[in-house]
Amino acid sequence: MPFVRPYTRSDGTPVRGHSRWAPGARREMTVFAVFGLAVLGFGHTSAAEGTGGGPPTPSVTYPIHFDDIPHNAPRVAVPHPTVSYPIRFDTPAPRKAAPAPSVSYPIDLAALGGGR
Repeated sequence: MPFVRPYTRSDGTPVRGHSRWAPGARREMTVFAVFGLAVLGFGHTSAAEGTGGGPPTPSVTYPIHFDDIPHNAPRVAVPHPTVSYPIRFDTPAPRKAAPAPSVSYPIDLAALGGGR
């Protein structure tokens, strides 16, 4: 934003020093400000709608206790492996070697005997 120094017009009117917006800058700043206010407004309203204006209240009490199982009861379900034999996986076949190039680079067209 350029600053215009104080000066006197040709008709003798004194002009104070002031800053001047670049062409189109006022419109761009307005669009940016409206967008920023919209983001802040939507963010504030969406956050306040779900909680009723206050912090959320937890619905779980910690530590968690299961009422149907006594505290000193042994575990009934003990994990066991699902299979008792080794599982063999197919091994991939070895890949064939890539063919060797039959042309050495760079190609020298003059050595081929053809004139262009």
